[in-house]
Amino acid sequence: MEIMQITGGVPLEGVVRVSGSKNAALPTMAAALLSADPVELTNVPDIDDIPVMTEILSLLGASVTSKGRAGLQIVAKELDSRPIPEELTRRIRGSFLLFGALVGRTGHAHIAKPGGDDIGMRRVEQHLEGLRHMGAHVEDTGDAYVAHAPHGLHGARIDLDMPTVTGTENLMMAAALAEGVTVITNAAREPHVVNLAECICSMGCRVSGAGTGVIFIDGVGGRGGRKTLHGTIHPVTSDYIEAGTYMMAAAATGGDVTCAGISPPDVYSLSNKLRASGCEVTEGTSHVRVKGKVSRAVDATTWPHPGFATDLQSQYVALMTQAEGLCMVSEAVFENRFRHVEELRRMGADVRIEGRSVVVSGPSHLVGTRVEISDIRSGAALVIAAMCAEGTTSLTQIQHLDRGYEDLDQKLVALGARLARVCEPALVGSGTEPGGSESATGGGPGSVPPVSGYE
Repeated sequence: MEIMQITGGVPLEGVVRVSGSKNAALPTMAAALLSADPVELTNVPDIDDIPVMTEILSLLGASVTSKGRAGLQIVAKELDSRPIPEELTRRIRGSFLLFGALVGRTGHAHIAKPGGDDIGMRRVEQHLEGLRHMGAHVEDTGDAYVAHAPHGLHGARIDLDMPTVTGTENLMMAAALAEGVTVITNAAREPHVVNLAECICSMGCRVSGAGTGVIFIDGVGGRGGRKTLHGTIHPVTSDYIEAGTYMMAAAATGGDVTCAGISPPDVYSLSNKLRASGCEVTEGTSHVRVKGKVSRAVDATTWPHPGFATDLQSQYVALMTQAEGLCMVSEAVFENRFRHVEELRRMGADVRIEGRSVVVSGPSHLVGTRVEISDIRSGAALVIAAMCAEGTTSLTQIQHLDRGYEDLDQKLVALGARLARVCEPALVGSGTEPGGSESATGGGPGSVPPVSGYE
């Protein structure tokens, strides 16, 4: 079994280039199904969720080929809207993004209920009800969602109960091939929603309002019989969650890190928290620099964008273990996103769960131990904690990190972290020889041996 070992006590310093966003790449890959022409995506992150989505697209009849290190070309000239099986959908939540695109393009979709990180209920009723408003017959069969729209979709007004990101994206894609104008109110405003809208626009559909609470999509279904969009070349936006993770790692270790290739407004909510906690944060046109160690505890509550991102909550809890005072970090988006708390306690953190909040009292003296990663962002939190801890921390189930972060090992090592991936000796009787392969290295005394590249 491969694990990650981190020896703490080193401030991170340097420049890290932020990769393309997982949460933007998956919906734009789904959007490629809206065209029979080639769609080329650039700045695609090298993470484990991308090959899974590629496998699903191939199953549906699309051709997916690599275009350099960070490029993909998708050609969906002919589509087979066969059922997408559970063994694929349970591996990534993003598989459900295909639902709206398939209904719009083929008039039919059958997708096994999606999986992904176990962070709480992520219900899809708003996706389904929105498609019903657009004329589709949609049902929940118990183990799958099935939709039929043999005569195509029509524009509609869809009022979301809450600004669901995946729901907004699914409905935008379906609406692109509908006849007439669709209006989505209380829409999600995340940067990856804006990026998807830009992609759909570049394919020939008029979309306005993305980034606000009301989005208008003028579908092409009634224009001279056109039923698909045209091809495009589209850049995937940078990952503001990845940037936020490195920003907090810098603040937790008392470092000086510049995140390059990021739009500063995407991380304003986090930047303001870091300033309030005593760090120096400066911004340029396409970078954010964090310098100094967190000193004061600052409360935070997750909220849909432009509020504090739920995908940064776990890392923020780890950061606050190093701040002076008492603070409360509340989770208003998902109800099961505190699985990192018990692992932080094992490392010596003074943290406790109270309802949908975590109370953190710091600063805590963290000590390296063995901890288990349960999901992508909890894993990032434990990485941050390990870099603050005395001694070495061994992190297991690191495949979760590979789903959400590109080249995490190498980027952290380049910033000075003492980190390595190693294969633990096999259990007696397992038939596997004891291993010791490494994957990355940091310099300085006590550093662990080098690790080969790997999200």
